[in-house]
Amino acid sequence: MSDSKKLELTLIKSPAGRIVEHRACVTGLGLRRMHHTVQVDDTPANRGMVNKIHYLLSVKEV
Repeated sequence: MSDSKKLELTLIKSPAGRIVEHRACVTGLGLRRMHHTVQVDDTPANRGMVNKIHYLLSVKEV
């Protein structure tokens, strides 16, 4: 097992009608639909995407 930190992300608002780059971040994080929850590694790249679309997400550190 790895001891890397994880982030639990839940899509709480729809990316429809948002900026193309923001929709790409939603897809890049593996979120497919509303209220879908995924766990991703806490890396600078993932943090950057989360910071860009923070208004669409619910974020928990796991």
